[in-house]
Amino acid sequence: MSNVSPIRDSVFKARAVLVGERLDLRAWRAADALATNPLLVSVAGGGAAALYRYGVVVFFAVHPAEEVAFLTRISASVVNPYAQPEVEELEVRIEEAGRESLQGGVVLLAVASVDRLQVLADVLSKSVLLSLYERKVAGDFDKIEPLAGQLDRSGRVPRHNKELLKMIGSMILVEHRMVGRAEIADKPEILWDHPSLEALFVKIQDEFEITARHAALERKLNLIAQTANTVLELLSSKHSLRVEWYIVLLIVIEILLTLYQLFGR
Repeated sequence: MSNVSPIRDSVFKARAVLVGERLDLRAWRAADALATNPLLVSVAGGGAAALYRYGVVVFFAVHPAEEVAFLTRISASVVNPYAQPEVEELEVRIEEAGRESLQGGVVLLAVASVDRLQVLADVLSKSVLLSLYERKVAGDFDKIEPLAGQLDRSGRVPRHNKELLKMIGSMILVEHRMVGRAEIADKPEILWDHPSLEALFVKIQDEFEITARHAALERKLNLIAQTANTVLELLSSKHSLRVEWYIVLLIVIEILLTLYQLFGR
């Protein structure tokens, strides 16, 4: 099956769409699929689509109208759909006598076989997912500078505990989805069965800078986490000190009342 091409066009678009937080694939039967892991299915009207549990659909040679129809069909399986889906697009050309490579942002393939489409879908799906996480983390990362500026100017810690906790929760979710669902840093399992495709995978992955973007995102997440945890520790320490002063004050009041009862009468 991996040598059979579900696409007849010699030039076509590969288009990744991040439709939602998660995609329920239990409704798809293995008998209806061109391949599994990742799931690759035929699209009515021509072309194919790779579906991922972390909410990405990668279309190959699918007409825009058919793409909309397909997304409408699977909408019930999308968990927490996004109002504005992230999109990543790439042109693919079939050159049977040529060398498989990536030139000028165009992927050159000897044949649009299922295994090659799976390799391409893996990179595109991770790239579009990284785009979403980069945008989310950038918002939290921008909050660090004013926080550091306030500490530098006044030496005081802001009291927005709720905002800091929300920031930490958002980072935990991003980490969980990157590592637990998408496994962005890992190679696709299709390479275990087809090691000859690893060179093609590396070229496409380098074009989208998957490894570098993932590393940069990890560094930002670590910095945000360290900053948020430091501020929360300072707030906790400040709160503890205040409680200690309250205790001392209560002890002093109790001593004064005792002295008054002993000598004030």
